[in-house]
Amino acid sequence: MVGRIVIPARLASTRLPEKLLLSETGMSVLEHTYRACQASQKTTGTTIAVDHPRLFQLVQSFGGEAMMTDPNAQSGTDRIAEVARAMPGVDIFVNVQGDEPEITGQAIDMVLDLLATSPQASVATLATPIRSSANLNDPACVKVVLGAEKEALYFSRSPIPHPREWSESLLAENPPLFLQHIGIYAYRRDFLLGLGGLKPSNLERLEKLEQLRFLQNGHRIVVGIIGESHRGIDTRADYDAFKSRWFEKYGRNPTN
Repeated sequence: MVGRIVIPARLASTRLPEKLLLSETGMSVLEHTYRACQASQKTTGTTIAVDHPRLFQLVQSFGGEAMMTDPNAQSGTDRIAEVARAMPGVDIFVNVQGDEPEITGQAIDMVLDLLATSPQASVATLATPIRSSANLNDPACVKVVLGAEKEALYFSRSPIPHPREWSESLLAENPPLFLQHIGIYAYRRDFLLGLGGLKPSNLERLEKLEQLRFLQNGHRIVVGIIGESHRGIDTRADYDAFKSRWFEKYGRNPTN
């Protein structure tokens, strides 16, 4: 199967304005993410689906492939669906968020392989064990519960499953009892082309989690488990932490 990475990139952002343009490391967040995607061994390339001419120009400046998409698109998945309509030769599209500069090629290839080998599923995604009560109780940390075939039963911002009697030892169980959803997806082309017919569901509106729309409409989501999560950038603190890790790894002075 032919797989391609698509990075949906939106200029506006609420908690950290225009975060994809931040470039205090010498590269913008969006370029970092694009470069990280190049480590994938199993995809044919990367398309950045942008909503604004400034992002289009930015992608051109670092040699990436940009596609202008509807600025009024309701979600990143809708932007990927626009790309899918323009690329009939691609079977699977891997959704990497533009604010994921530390995404690994291994994670991208894993989610691609997972969908390619799961004919019953429309979507594949990843999760990692939760080993701290702080993460378990954090609404920003999305949890997922799986069935016997590693298919998602439910996603929630609440702690799920919810123990009737709590013990810290539950966090150390193997296989893990608690899983954090990682926001990387692989979609079949046919699923994306039919996305417009899926109306937002009541659970999606309640939890603000788009993947619940897929489950409520009968689509199967298969989930792979990885050892640790890559870190996205939502706040200034997230960006400063990424910047520190970048300079520590490459030995650069943040003032240069």
